[in-house]
Amino acid sequence: MIASLSGRRSRRWTVLASLVCVVGLAAWTPVGARAATSGGTEVRPFEPGIDEVGADIPAPKSNAPSHVPAVNVPRPTPLSVTSDASKRFEGLSLKDQRNSNGGNSFSLEPPDQALCVGDTEVIEGVNNVFATHSKGGALTSGPQSYDPFWNTGAAEIDRTATPPTFGPFVSDPKCYWDPDLKRFYMTELQLGTVPATGAFDGDSFVNIAVSKTATPTTAAADWHLYRLNVRNDGTEGTSSHTGCPCLGDQPLIGADKYGFYITTNEFSIAGSAFNGAQVYAFDKAALAKGTMKVQRIEQQNPPLAEGVAYSIQPATSPASSEWSLAAGGTEYALSALEFTGGFDNRIATWAVTNTSSLLKARPNVHLSSTIVGSEVYGAPPVVAQKTGPFPLGMSLKAKLNLLNSNDDRMNQTVFSGGKLWSGLNTAVKTDSGPTTTGVSYFVVKPSTSATGTTTALMSNQGYVSVNSNSVMFPSIGVAAGASRAVMVFTLAGVGFYPSTAYVRLSAAGGIAGPVTVYGSGTKPADGFTGYPQFGGNGTERWGDYSAASADSAGTIWTAAEYIPGTFDFSPFLANWGTAIGAIG
Repeated sequence: MIASLSGRRSRRWTVLASLVCVVGLAAWTPVGARAATSGGTEVRPFEPGIDEVGADIPAPKSNAPSHVPAVNVPRPTPLSVTSDASKRFEGLSLKDQRNSNGGNSFSLEPPDQALCVGDTEVIEGVNNVFATHSKGGALTSGPQSYDPFWNTGAAEIDRTATPPTFGPFVSDPKCYWDPDLKRFYMTELQLGTVPATGAFDGDSFVNIAVSKTATPTTAAADWHLYRLNVRNDGTEGTSSHTGCPCLGDQPLIGADKYGFYITTNEFSIAGSAFNGAQVYAFDKAALAKGTMKVQRIEQQNPPLAEGVAYSIQPATSPASSEWSLAAGGTEYALSALEFTGGFDNRIATWAVTNTSSLLKARPNVHLSSTIVGSEVYGAPPVVAQKTGPFPLGMSLKAKLNLLNSNDDRMNQTVFSGGKLWSGLNTAVKTDSGPTTTGVSYFVVKPSTSATGTTTALMSNQGYVSVNSNSVMFPSIGVAAGASRAVMVFTLAGVGFYPSTAYVRLSAAGGIAGPVTVYGSGTKPADGFTGYPQFGGNGTERWGDYSAASADSAGTIWTAAEYIPGTFDFSPFLANWGTAIGAIG
């Protein structure tokens, strides 16, 4: 959810007043949990056994979307829409998720999307479950619940116990294939809980898994498993930060020749502190061999322009030839600079230099940033839906949900062809109709001197929009040498049920074709997070982020949320799925 903290972009926990709890902007909402407040401080008791729909709360009178002031809203030329349904296979869904681990998993939305592609295998994760596929789309292992994968024998909720008991809280998976080491890397946030209540106990980790081979299954035995302690309250060898124990919200990942990188947004678990973005650098090869070596670069409230840095998105590259060897090895990253919920025309380029020192006993890497002027972007509005059947909402006598487009933080970043490619959600004004959500994207050329000084120039930029409709949650996949680039996102609005779509980009970064639907939605989104009977306000959680990855042959693999229409209420309390595309 979107909240604010001292006028800055925040990813704080959002308290809902009924049967659910929500974590941060890029997390999910489990059915079966109740959030509460005590003396102005949020606490997290869970209410066991609640999976039913309450029908005794009056429905809202209106779910009218909020209005974005027209001043400074970008006005790009809308793109036409076409389709190519041959370019996909079905990914994971709410049904897969809820039924995983023998049914001892929460109902969650939206799907936090992980996707990585090796030489022969595709791995997809959403929220609390993941699976492996062949490149032909055949399921080869899973769906596997993440909770027992990270924690042997654990379950998010054990419904066989009386009363039910609770396991660790996991969220925000990410996945990466290393083109040099031929290994998969996965990460996920974890918070410890009290088994009897589900209340958070102060433990906070980023789980890390590195495959032992190039073709792992979803079995834990196929992976090296690690935990990065991010509670940062001065205990258990961590730093001492304000308001901690803390959580490392939405771990973002990247890699260069020498290192594997995780960045988080640090929030107090029980209080109101926000300590900004934190950066952790690892010896990548050591992780692949079973040893964790980490340099913590975290600092409280890292400065950026007039604000505090948040959501620093490190880059991955499609080929080992793309990595920068400048200044002893350099890992690049991008972040947004919009701090107030309005509009901005700057982004930031980051550099972690001397990354070859991660191989040494005493690593000595350096983090710096530089500001780059950009096109205008700003906080997006909620998204209207095309009308159609929505059985869960209709059973509650509720209005059709709007979709939450979250905010304008930077999404997945790729370093290819000597440039950084990324995008974010923004408000846009199209030829007709209200202000909608579109995509602002950037192609940035960084340069790092031998002494570690980094500069950056905007090489190309642009917008993606569809007249009277919305596109949101972009990810750009780029083939080696920037020979091919594809941006994936959700397309939704009054003219389209929520669908997965993409646009091609040229090697220079210009738009090179129409919006192409590859996973056509068949119904409106009908998820519990929007309905007041579950603590919602008429706006349903959606997307949070998508994923795109180029394989060694140059095919761009994509994954994003849509509505397949193959299951719904009853019994399921949301109807989302994911569509995996392969664009050559």
